[in-house]
Amino acid sequence: MPIGEHYFSRVVMPLSLEEYQIGQMYMVMKLQQQSTTGDEGVEVLENRPFEDDEFGRGQYTYKVYRLQSKVPSWLTSFAPANALILEEEAWNAFPKCKTVLKCPYFTKFTVTVETIHVADNGRIFNVHNLSVEKLALRKTEDIDIASTTRDYWSYLIGGTNIDISTFQSCKTGRGPLLAGWQENCNPIMTAYKLVTVDAPYWGFGSRSEQMLLSAERALFQESHRQCFSWIDDWHGLTLEEIRQLEYKVDVALNMAFRRDGLSQKLEDMEEGKSDERE
Repeated sequence: MPIGEHYFSRVVMPLSLEEYQIGQMYMVMKLQQQSTTGDEGVEVLENRPFEDDEFGRGQYTYKVYRLQSKVPSWLTSFAPANALILEEEAWNAFPKCKTVLKCPYFTKFTVTVETIHVADNGRIFNVHNLSVEKLALRKTEDIDIASTTRDYWSYLIGGTNIDISTFQSCKTGRGPLLAGWQENCNPIMTAYKLVTVDAPYWGFGSRSEQMLLSAERALFQESHRQCFSWIDDWHGLTLEEIRQLEYKVDVALNMAFRRDGLSQKLEDMEEGKSDERE
């Protein structure tokens, strides 16, 4: 695959933009907690408001992902396990977001994900305003969260066991998502994701790019499936409440690298937050 070629995905969700903002933050927190132990997982080094000319106001985060056990065997044949320690910078100015992943071991490696969220069912062709040249290189895929298709990366990421085609939310009554649900769903929104991978390393650059794109594709599907399947857990939370919960989880994640396990389960935090609201 040529260096800098774009992969474009459309992820349609049965949510409003306002609901998705809350649900996406909850989903990220819970997935990070599930993947973090005393040896591996996510460490949050910065989480603060920002303001710039490109995005305006939003939330900036800087995280380190230690994912040594998920390194493919072919990569470990010529690179150490710590080659899959990733640094992530993210600028979340919803409905626009940008994430940049870098690997300290491979200094020229970068993955950039630019996301635009729109209240539609995925019909915009060039939401990122790409040039004609870049559009010609772009690979496009529609991701259906109700699909039961899974691959190696789906299992490695750890998807939900809930069948979205039969799941129905108790709080909202939404679901099940049957074939063609994107055409008659209300509310509805789409996460338009543009992924650019740059791994200019002779001998394995192309293979690593394909690996990363496959992992990103599986992450988009599995994380959004879980976002919807957890709707009864996060629906009704305010942005202020989710920010407070996010701060507590960040502290717990960082503590997980200093001792076994997390100091507090997300479910316990939710119960405490529920008590405060009562």
